[in-house]
Amino acid sequence: MLAVATVGFAINFWAWALVSPLGAFFTDELGLSALEKSLLVAVPVVVGSLGRIPVGAMTDRFGARLMFPLISAMTILPVLFIGYVGNDSYPMMLLGGFVLGLGGTTFAIGVPLVNSWFPPAKRGTALGIFGAGMGGTAISAFTTVGLKDSFGLAFPFTLVAILLALYGVASYALLRDAPGRTAVTGGVLRRTWETFRLPVTLQMSFLYAVGFGGFVAFSVYLPTYLRDAFGLTPGDAALRTAGFVVLAVIMRPVGGVLSDRFHPLPVLVGCFAVVTAFAAVSALERPLEWTGTVAFLAMAAALGASSGAVFALVALAAPAGKVGAVTGIVGAAGGLGGFAPPLVMGAIYGWSGNYKPGLWLLAGTALLAAAYTFWGMRSVGRPARAK
Repeated sequence: MLAVATVGFAINFWAWALVSPLGAFFTDELGLSALEKSLLVAVPVVVGSLGRIPVGAMTDRFGARLMFPLISAMTILPVLFIGYVGNDSYPMMLLGGFVLGLGGTTFAIGVPLVNSWFPPAKRGTALGIFGAGMGGTAISAFTTVGLKDSFGLAFPFTLVAILLALYGVASYALLRDAPGRTAVTGGVLRRTWETFRLPVTLQMSFLYAVGFGGFVAFSVYLPTYLRDAFGLTPGDAALRTAGFVVLAVIMRPVGGVLSDRFHPLPVLVGCFAVVTAFAAVSALERPLEWTGTVAFLAMAAALGASSGAVFALVALAAPAGKVGAVTGIVGAAGGLGGFAPPLVMGAIYGWSGNYKPGLWLLAGTALLAAAYTFWGMRSVGRPARAK
């Protein structure tokens, strides 16, 4: 079940990230401004994030065996729409990107599925492995531009649509919900509101907005940043972004393993401290070789590990029967955390001609997250002490 869910997550995330590597191409073809380009790559992120809230609640009710193939099949439509219909118009691209956000909602399907199949002592590792499916964004970064250059714009979209169709059939045949799963009853809106009011939901949402949000922001905007700040070609920038994403993907299971061994809280404090330090180094805009490269890779490792640690903490702290709903809200917060920075960075660059203020803002936010985790969350996910 873990393997099938991870493969599905990766394919859907590949679809979700198809537009970002082509940002420079669409900028030239459609004559976009810096802010318009930022909005184009950010729209799938915000929709895929907010969509996790109802999808997570629906997974609690209907199960992953229904939701995974359903969402995978529905994602085929925007993929083909962008590949064949809407790529010559900015409004049509925004529409296609809006619906393409469906692919990003599969995270809220996989987490409750995996969580239900593993005991608490192994959930951090299992969820970290599942979370490595976010490597679909790396596949997109590595392949999309090359496939477009070699076979035409429609080819990468056609390929992903076929993979989504194959996965939809395979997941319906292979996936099973955990034995003894009890379907949650009641309205989605009421259960979502009840889940939102839980303190653990808001706490996890903030941490995931910083950790995973930082990863998403870099994965969608780093090609533009490297092109503007260092003069790299689109192909070189895409490959370096793919390296960033791959390292973050590798470190997500590592964050889960460390969380199972030491508890998620110290792992999170360490990760956010690393991001604080190296975001400050990046804000100095040192030469890309080697100082800048080391700084970005260190942030990739820390952001990836922190994402794994957050959901190891969710597995410990979320109430039984609400894992999907909590995951949906926390996952939405993570995606929204990745939506705002590209827009902010685009606005800052248009205003000042550089990205330094945005990177200093990242350093300050990570420092705040480290301090809050250390002082404000000491008892979260830990057994209550006997009085």
